[in-house]
This record gives sequence, C-alpha cells and structure tokens, in this order.
Amino acid sequence: MRTDSPPVIRLEDYRPTDYLIDTVDLDFNLDPNVTKVTALLSLRPNPLGRPNAPLVLDGDELLLNDLRLDGTPLDANAYTASPQGLTLHAPPQRPFELRIETSVNPTANTKLMGLFRSNGIYCTQCEAEGFRRITYFLDRPDVLSVYTTRIEAAVEEAPLLLGNGNRADAGLMPGTGRHFVVWHDPHPKPAYLFAIVGGRLDTVSEVYTTQSGRRVDIAIHVEQGKRERATYALDALARSMRWDERVFGREYDLDVFNVVAVSDFNMGAMENKGLNIFNDKYVLASQDTATDSDYANIEAVIAHEYFHNWTGNRITCRDWFQLCLKEGLTVFRDHEFSADERSRPVKRIADVRTLRAAQFVEDAGPLAHPVRPNRYREINNFYTATVYEKGAEVVRMLKTMLGDDVFRKGMDLYFERFDGTAATIEDFLSCFAEASGRSLDHFSEWYAQAGTPILTASGFYDEVSRTYRLDLRQSTPPTPGQPEKKPLVMPIAMGLVGEGGRDLPLVTDNDVALHDGVLIFDEAATSVTFHNVTEKPVPSLLRGFSAPVRYDIDLSDDELLVLFSADSDPFNQWQAVQTVLIRQLIKGTEAVKTGRSLPPSDRLVRALAEFTAATAEQDAAFAAQVLTLPTESDIAREIGRDVDPDAILSARRAMKRQLSEALLPTLERLHIKLASSDAFSPDASSAGRRALRNAGLDLIAAADPERGEQLAAERYAAADNMTDRMAALATLALIPGAGREDALADFAARFAHDPLIMDKWLALQAMIPEPQTLDRVKGLMQHPIFTLTNPNRARALIGSFAMGNPTQFNRIDGAGFDLLADVVLKLDPLNPQVAARLLTAFRTWRMLEPGRRLKAEAALKRVAAAGNLSPDVTDIAARSLG
Repeated sequence: MRTDSPPVIRLEDYRPTDYLIDTVDLDFNLDPNVTKVTALLSLRPNPLGRPNAPLVLDGDELLLNDLRLDGTPLDANAYTASPQGLTLHAPPQRPFELRIETSVNPTANTKLMGLFRSNGIYCTQCEAEGFRRITYFLDRPDVLSVYTTRIEAAVEEAPLLLGNGNRADAGLMPGTGRHFVVWHDPHPKPAYLFAIVGGRLDTVSEVYTTQSGRRVDIAIHVEQGKRERATYALDALARSMRWDERVFGREYDLDVFNVVAVSDFNMGAMENKGLNIFNDKYVLASQDTATDSDYANIEAVIAHEYFHNWTGNRITCRDWFQLCLKEGLTVFRDHEFSADERSRPVKRIADVRTLRAAQFVEDAGPLAHPVRPNRYREINNFYTATVYEKGAEVVRMLKTMLGDDVFRKGMDLYFERFDGTAATIEDFLSCFAEASGRSLDHFSEWYAQAGTPILTASGFYDEVSRTYRLDLRQSTPPTPGQPEKKPLVMPIAMGLVGEGGRDLPLVTDNDVALHDGVLIFDEAATSVTFHNVTEKPVPSLLRGFSAPVRYDIDLSDDELLVLFSADSDPFNQWQAVQTVLIRQLIKGTEAVKTGRSLPPSDRLVRALAEFTAATAEQDAAFAAQVLTLPTESDIAREIGRDVDPDAILSARRAMKRQLSEALLPTLERLHIKLASSDAFSPDASSAGRRALRNAGLDLIAAADPERGEQLAAERYAAADNMTDRMAALATLALIPGAGREDALADFAARFAHDPLIMDKWLALQAMIPEPQTLDRVKGLMQHPIFTLTNPNRARALIGSFAMGNPTQFNRIDGAGFDLLADVVLKLDPLNPQVAARLLTAFRTWRMLEPGRRLKAEAALKRVAAAGNLSPDVTDIAARSLG
C-alpha cells in the first residue's frame, strides 16, 4: 500500500518488451498458508527491444525463496529483489532459463487477486495484473507464452485440480496423501489468462461435438451441494458454442472446457483459456433460487466468457489501452447471442437502459474517458461501462454502417490475420476498411473521444413541392482533458412514418449517404431533403438505437405518441413513449419544487390505456418494458444539473399513481389473465408473461396500496418460483407497515442458509426510498449474513444503497455520503478493487443541487485525505474531485 498517487501510464509511451518468454513451466505445491510456486521461464532478448537492457520482472507482495539462471544460483549482486519486483541487472543476450521459487499465502489474500482461497477452494484471478502476485513475471498482455502447469495438493483437501489447456499427466504420490495433475496449453497466451483451481467441487458435464466433429468435454464445477443449480449454465454454454460456430464461424480449440463457480470473486467472471472462473452469482440457478433476470444474466455471462476464447484469448490486447478491443467486441457478441436466444427488441431496450444508466452517467461526470483511454493510473479502474457498453455500441455502429455481409467479411479477416497475436484497435479497424474498401479513419474517433454526443433534429415539410427537409446537428460537451470535440460519424437508421404507420419511401439526392435506411451523418451540421413525400411525415430516427447518442428531436408529444402507436421499429415505439414520459416527469419535478402537482396529459393516458388493452398480451415482455416508467436516475440524467432527488421521487410517484389509476381496470384483468398454472420454465416467453404480470402488480399497488399489498402478500405466499416471490416482496417493500416487515422476516428465515439468495434481500432493503433506510442499512451491516470481505455482500448492500437509492444516498444532511466514505476507507485495505468500484457512486455528485453537492464533496475529500490508500481508491478519489 502507498499514499502517493500511482504514476500515469500513457498510450504514447508504449514500447515493446525487452525480453520475450517463449515457455513457462509452473509447479504449484498448494498449501492454505504457504504455497510454493516454482516458475521455469525460457527467455530470449526481443529483437524489437533495447539491447543489453536489464530484465525487470513485476511482483506484488511476493516472497522470493530461490533464483537460478540456467540452473546456477545467482550472486546477490546480480539482481535486486523486493516484494514488488525482481531485476536481473545484466541478463544474457541469448536464450536462457530463469528458475524462480516464490511463496504466497492464499488464505490471507483478501484482495482476491493472484492465488487465493474461497470457501476452501484454491483459485486464481490474474486480470489485469494479478499474475505478479503469484511469481515474478513480465506481467503485460503482449508477452505470449506456452504454459505447462503442474499442480500438487492433498487429495483430501483438493481432489479436483484444474488448469489451462488439456490434461497431460496425473498421479498419486505414494505415502504422502497428495496427488498431482499436469495441464498443458498449446496456445500462447498472456499471463492474465493463466488460471488454476483446486478443491472439493461437484460437477455437471457433457460431451459437446463441434461442427467439424471434434469431441469436447464441457463441465461446470460448483461448491458441494449446488450441483443441481448448475445445469442451466451448462446448457447455456453448449448453446453459446453452437451459436459462435453458426454466426461467426468460430470453433472451440481444446479437448476440454471447464467453468468453475466460487463465492468470493471481484468480477462477474474471467475468461482464462479453457478454464473460466465465475462468481457463483452468474452460474447457480434454479426455479426456487433464481429470478428470470438471473437466468438471463447467467446465459449472457456464460456466453460472454466463452466468446472471449476468440475475441480476447486467441487474439488478445497489445496493451491495456486496447481493453475495449476484447471487451467491447465481446459484449457486442454476447448481446447478439442473447437477442437471438430471446426477444431482439426487448434485449435492445434492456441494453440501452443499461447503457444510459451507467455509461451516459459516466460520460457526463468526472470519471469520463474515451472508449480507448490514452492514459491511466490504475488499470483496474478502467473496467468501466464506457469500455464495455459503449465499446459494444461502437462495434454495433460498424456493423450498421457496413451491413451484415461486409461486417462478417471483416470479422473473418480479423480472425485470420491476427490469430495468435496481441492486437490493437487499428489492427481491428484495418480489417473492416479492407473488407469494405472504405476509410474508417474518421469513424475511429469514437475510440478516442470521450463524452456522449448530442444529436439535434428538426424537420420541415413542404406540401407544395412534396419535400421533407431534415436538419441535423451534433455536438459533444467537454469532458476532463478534452475541452474541444470533433464531429463523429453517426449511422442514423431512420424512416419517415406516414398515416397508419406505413414507412414512406426514402428518396434523396444522389450525393446523400443513405443506404438501406441508414443515413451516415459525419459533420457538425447537415440538411437532407427527401423527395416525393406525399404527406407530412413523422421522422423515426436512430431506429434500434443505431448510435450511442443523446438526442433532441423536434417533435411534439402528440407526434411522438403517433410513433408509439404506429412505428414499425419496436425500439422507437418504446423510445417515443419514454420521451413523452421523461418530458412530463421533468415538468412534474419543477412543479413539485413550487408545491404543485402536474398530472400526465390525457393523450398520454389514452395512448398507454389503448396499448395495454390492445397489444400487451401479444408481446408481454415488450409490454412490461413499456409499462416501466423511467427511473429516478433517468430523470436526473436528463435534468443534468442542480438535481433535487426528493423532488424527482415525488414527481415520479405522482405520475405513477395517476397513470396506474387510469389503467387500473385493464391491469386487474391482465393480472388475472396472466396468472398461470403452467409448470415453471425459464424460457423467454414464460419470463415475459411473468414480467408483465409483475409490472402490473407494481402499478396496481401504486394506484391502490391496500389492494396492492393484498395481491402482493397472496403472490408471495403462493409463489412457486423466485421471480414471483421477489416481485411480490419488492412491491411489499414500498408499502410501510407490518406486512412488509413480516414478509422480509419470512424471506430471511427461508433462505438464511444461502448467502447468494440473501443478497437479494439485502439489496431490496437498501433501495427502499425512505429516511429510515440509512439506519436499516447500518443495522444490516451487523447481520450475520453480511461481511465486507465478500464482494457480493458488499455490492448487494452498500452498492445497492449508493447506486440504487438516489434520495437516501444523496440525503440533504450528507449522512448517505458519509456512510459510503466510511465503508470505502474500511474496505480499502482488504479489497481495493471493490472499494474503488463502490466509490464510483460519487460520479454524479456535480449534478446535485448546491447543498448536497457540498456534502458530497466533503465526503470525497475525506476519503482522498486519508493515509495509506490503495492506488485504486486514490485514483478514483482524485479523478472524482479533479
């Protein structure tokens, strides 16, 4: 730990490593407190590196036991070693072997980076820079090596020993009670993809046959007693493998594929080559323990980590500035997989909700950064929504611009040309430029420029000439370090909607870049004239959300509601009604500040009533999205400055109550009609029906709390699945009184034995928007189920309070800010990654009204001024205040 700011790492300073490591032979002698690791590294000078340079290996809290060069112990003056690094002053300028023996303590490793133990299971996490906590190494992604790993452990403690690649050897060690397994990975990889696992685990498995007829043993390994909850993840894995073969032509390349789920893990999952390690939250599911959202998340994360086999493993990143090359691209791939497996429109809406809630907020605050940052202090802090979600949107724009066929040609060329290498964004884009015959230099600015662009559109119809002129402007607000912004390339998928919802023909001048309904807008401003427009149209822009921008469309509420009722694009149907709701909620928020109440317009009420009565059952999942009001955070984001969370909550509650009262008869009918005695299934159609029924229950309770409480209590008591049980509990949680407390107590009694389920209970209470919630959270921090050392518990309680409860985290007295600051300072010495991630809840503090803003700033300054902070927390605090 250190108190000074970590040094700035700059993209412009990148240079190749001075030495290469061709092969790595590792020997692990597993022990809970003193695990000995022997590394035999075959090195050689890099022709692209500096001649006669010292060999500088990374370390982090390591204990060096022995060091030998070509089998001979080194003199003490030939090297310098510390827990943080090892330097060989004058290494041979020829191929040589370095043997390094280190000792690590897995049990004491609360940072959960490197080698650690989770519930008695040995496992590793090496991304981004965790391998240096195992042995001294060139711990950077452009050092690709072939690994052979021998793992030795007590049979009783760790009967299952797993590593990267294929199993090469195994055996008992007579008279010792120990055994060993050797794993060999033939594919060169960077150290961050290394993994081992050892422990007592239950397994579900099957044989998967690839499209070329190769047999692959695929398996999910979980903590004992949880085997039955791993079958859905195994099914999702097989479907992911089949989809990647069909859609991207990518076949798996080893004899085995193992997934291990552990209960202590900083991330969601990790794509280590052939041995994925998961937070058990994204593996374990059953009807009684997982919600429909859990099932969908498991499917998506299993797919994401598997897809990394090609986009991340076979082709990796040259440096950490290229992180979006593997993460953004792979998020795009898992989004496409989930869209094919479920409802494409509903998936798109859900993904855009996530983008706006996390990435747009990030782009608008002090933590804004480009999709490919050009500098960082702590790389762990750049696993962000910008890199992942906006990175995925950039890839989606590329596909929208080029079309499906050319995009696939570009991907095929990328796989062919850069397989087995550490690549860059320029390498990636060059394949699409070659496949399409187009320059993508301007498009590449999406990777370099931070901030969310604002697209402004106005339309003018000339009845005499039958023309429609569309005026477009774009601008991007300044972000930290980037005061000046350039125009970006925006593919605008669009239509002109005429009477009855029909799309009018798009006829423009020949020089307009319009193809297959996609307009390429790449200037600060432009005008496009459409000819032969026989009636005044309503423009439908950014269909499918074809560019990650905020947009201001010059349309009245009535025109937007025409799109809601008639647009052929489902996303823009949903977006149109969301825009109307947001507009009216912002006006309602201003009214609340002056002691008034502003009801929703009659036209909006009518449109939602007609939709609910006529179309809700045709696509239940889509209807559930439509009937879910914008969140308090959505409203705050659109207001943008001097935000008063209490006023927003009051306006949203009033709007929800008034809309629900108007829809109540239809909602009651739906509630009864959607009640089903069919056996539970996690499929998309069944999940959609549950989503609509539960959205209806939420609205019924808003219109009639007494009736809502009765229905929710009945639903909770009769629920045969976790989705319905949690939806009922969520409704009850918003209605103060004995019914709520009794239901919360019953849930805790039922599931006290399962921390993963209790996370739902913790999170639900942390998000209750009442002044008493702060004390509730403090009390729950003393509950036996809660511990700061487990990332899932910390995120469920503290993360949900800070990021999911705008009124209580942003309390006018500053007590919510102080709670988070206290937790971060307590957690930082134990797990800096999780502490830093929790601290990002302050990313919106500058948007608040002045009183709250001062309190938030004071809490941040208190964190920043504390001594002995980790680089992770130091970086977030400094950037948040900067």
